[in-house]
Amino acid sequence: MEKIFFAFGLTLFAGLATGIGSCLAFFTKRTNTKFLSISLGFSAGVMLYVSFVEIIVKARIALIEEWGVKTGNWLTVISFFMGMLFIGIIDKFVPEHENPHEVKEVEDLNKKPNKNMNPLYRMGIFSALAIGIHNFPEGLATFISALKDPKLGIAIAVAIAIHNIPEGIAVSVPIYFSTGSKKKAFFYSFISGLAEPIGALVGYALLMPFLNGTVFGVIFAGVGGIMVFISLDELLPAAENYGEHHLSIYGLIAGMVVMAISLLLFI
Repeated sequence: MEKIFFAFGLTLFAGLATGIGSCLAFFTKRTNTKFLSISLGFSAGVMLYVSFVEIIVKARIALIEEWGVKTGNWLTVISFFMGMLFIGIIDKFVPEHENPHEVKEVEDLNKKPNKNMNPLYRMGIFSALAIGIHNFPEGLATFISALKDPKLGIAIAVAIAIHNIPEGIAVSVPIYFSTGSKKKAFFYSFISGLAEPIGALVGYALLMPFLNGTVFGVIFAGVGGIMVFISLDELLPAAENYGEHHLSIYGLIAGMVVMAISLLLFI
């Protein structure tokens, strides 16, 4: 039971980082784009390294034990790409003109709010909804990882929390600009992040009664696919949009190095 509470706590922490982004938008005067670029690159590096070096390896071991070498390897590869397909389908349902990963900056809040700008308010609401939908499988990924291996869960939770900060800004800016209400902007930003712990709870309720070696291996490989897709489709493009190309790559490499060292320390 302790492991379940720990895994849920990590998922809650990662999800509510959207609220941190919202607070940063209201209490800082300028966007530190270089810091965000490096941080998002770092988050991508953590996710990519942990997916290929730890998550997929553990999924393969579990599936080989259940199904043998050949079938186990095939199931691992299929599950990995099914995870990508799953998050890709979710991403496909988000309209491009209301994409929640469009870069928003704190400076945008210095503009005078215009309460008649209904399209902008609509964009903020859709951004919150879209981020909530994206965060649902992220919550499941964090929870399952933390349940299986706490150190992996911590790494993934921190990486997802970093990537949720600019998402909080993306929700807050259009809603504040169209309503003039910081409370309303924070509320929607906060709610969008709650989808992660909800995803964890739903996943636990549906999957835990059936969790054996095969189910775990398939889900874990799928989690690896989700992490890789998020890194390539969301984190790295956002990192480049916030700063220079090289800064995002330096952050990426730093994330991999830190993750590699931390894993070695726990051997």
